[in-house]
Amino acid sequence: MSEKITRRSFVKGTAIAGAGAAMLGLSGCGYKDSAKALAEPKSETYDLVIIGSGGAGLTAAVEAHDKGITNLLVIEKMPVCGGNSSHSSSGMNASETAAQKAAGIEDTNELFINDTYVGGHNMGDMDLITYMCDNSNAAIEWLGNHDIVLDNLAKMGGASVKRCHRPTDGSAVGLTLVPGLLANVQSRGIDVVYNQRVTSLLTDNGKVAGAHAVDTQTLQETDYHAKAVIIATGGFGYNRDMIRKYQPSIADFPSTNTPGSQGDGIIIAQNIGADTVGMEYIQTHPTVEQTTSTLVAEAIRGAGAILVNKDAQRFFNEEGTRDAVSAAELEQPDKFSWCMYDANVHDKNKACSKYDKMGLSKKADTVAGLAQACDLDPTALQATVDAWNAIVAGDATDEFGRKPQETVQPFATAPFYAVKIAPGIHHTMGGVRVNDKTEVLKSDGTAIPGLFAAGEVTGGLHGANRLGGNAVCDIVVNGINAGNHAAAYINA
Repeated sequence: MSEKITRRSFVKGTAIAGAGAAMLGLSGCGYKDSAKALAEPKSETYDLVIIGSGGAGLTAAVEAHDKGITNLLVIEKMPVCGGNSSHSSSGMNASETAAQKAAGIEDTNELFINDTYVGGHNMGDMDLITYMCDNSNAAIEWLGNHDIVLDNLAKMGGASVKRCHRPTDGSAVGLTLVPGLLANVQSRGIDVVYNQRVTSLLTDNGKVAGAHAVDTQTLQETDYHAKAVIIATGGFGYNRDMIRKYQPSIADFPSTNTPGSQGDGIIIAQNIGADTVGMEYIQTHPTVEQTTSTLVAEAIRGAGAILVNKDAQRFFNEEGTRDAVSAAELEQPDKFSWCMYDANVHDKNKACSKYDKMGLSKKADTVAGLAQACDLDPTALQATVDAWNAIVAGDATDEFGRKPQETVQPFATAPFYAVKIAPGIHHTMGGVRVNDKTEVLKSDGTAIPGLFAAGEVTGGLHGANRLGGNAVCDIVVNGINAGNHAAAYINA
C-alpha cells in the first residue's frame, strides 16, 4: 500500500533522493499496468489533492495550508520528493528586490517582462508573463519568510541585468529550495504519499473531484476524492516518445531531467478536456556533459566562463539565450565545445566542485597545460584567452556582442578548468493551458472547475524559449498562486 510520510520519514526520504532516482533509472518510468491491480480501489477523502512534490507542488501545499486548507494531500509517483527542482542549479529570477537594491542594481518589473517576452521569441502569454514578473519580488520575500534565503545575485542569458537570486553561499538553488520547502511541509504536518502514479482525474458533473492513482510497487489502486486538484507534475523532458512526437530532431539528445518527467499531468488533464499550448517548444541546454547528462550551470558562464570549440576559438556570446547558444554549438566541428573557467569562477560556484568529484573536469596550472589536457592547440587557446582578457579589461569589443559584468575577472587565476559539453534536452515549454489564476482551461477558454496547475506542466508562459532562472521563478510564484486560488475555490 502507499507510504504516507511522517515527520521522521520526511528527513529519511530526502536523504535517499539520489539513490532512489538512480535505482529507478529508465525502468522507473515503465510503470506496471494498473489494470492488473490486486485489489479493488481504496478510497480516501481530502479537501485538496496536489499531484507532484517538486517546487511548485510543495510551494502550493504550504500556501494552501496557510490559507486554511489543512486537510490536504501531496501525491508523488517517485520514491522521493523534489522532482526536477532538486536538480535546479542556477537560481531564481526576480525584479525590484531588496538584494538588487542593496547591490545597486537598477531593475524593473517592466524590464523583466520585456526580457522574458523577447527571450521567448515574442510568443509568450503576456498575462502569464506579467503576473510572474510583477509577483517575483513578493515570491522572494515569501521564501525568505519561510527560511529560504536567495540573496546572491548572478546574471543569466537573456537578462538585461543581474536578477538571478541564488543561495548566499553560491550553491545550487535546488539544494536550498527543496529541503527548505520540505521543512515547511513537515512542520505543518502535511501528508505526502510516495510511489503513487496518478492515472486519471475524478470528475463529478463537470467538476474535478479528485484523482485515481496506482501504487507503482504493489499495484494497489486508490481514489483520492477532493474538492480541488492542483497538477504540479513537471514537464515531459524524459519521455522519449513525447519528445519524438513533438520535436523529433532532438529525440536522441541526453536529458537533464529526472526519470519522473514523463508528461503524466498533461495527459490526465487532456483526458478531461484540457487544452495544451506550445508542445513543440522543447529547450536544449547548451552546456550538458554528454556521458552523464550533467548540466554545467549557466551561472558559471555568467561569472566569466567561456565556450571554446575544437579549434580553441570562441564562437558565440556565452550569455545568449539557451536556444541560440545550443544552435551555435551544433554548428561547431564535431558539435561540441569546452566550457572553460579559472579558479575565480570555480570558487564562486559550488557546482564546479561537483564536476571535479565526478571526474568531468580537466584541470591544469597553465593555459598551455589546459590545452594539452583538452587536445587543443596551445598557441590558439592562449590567443583566445588573451583576446577574452582584453574584452574583460575594456580594451576591446567582443565580436559576438558579449559585455562582461563588472564583477567578471580576467581568465588568469590558476588552476584552470574545462568541461566538455554539448546540448541536452532540458525544459519543455509546452503544457496545459492556464490563465493567470492557474485555472486549467479548455480549448474554448473556459476553466475546468476545481482544476489548477503550476510549474513546467503548464504552457504559454515561456513562449518558444525559457530564460535561465525563470523556471524557479515560475514554480514559486505560481505555486503560491495555485495554492491561493485552490483555497479560495474550496472555501467559496
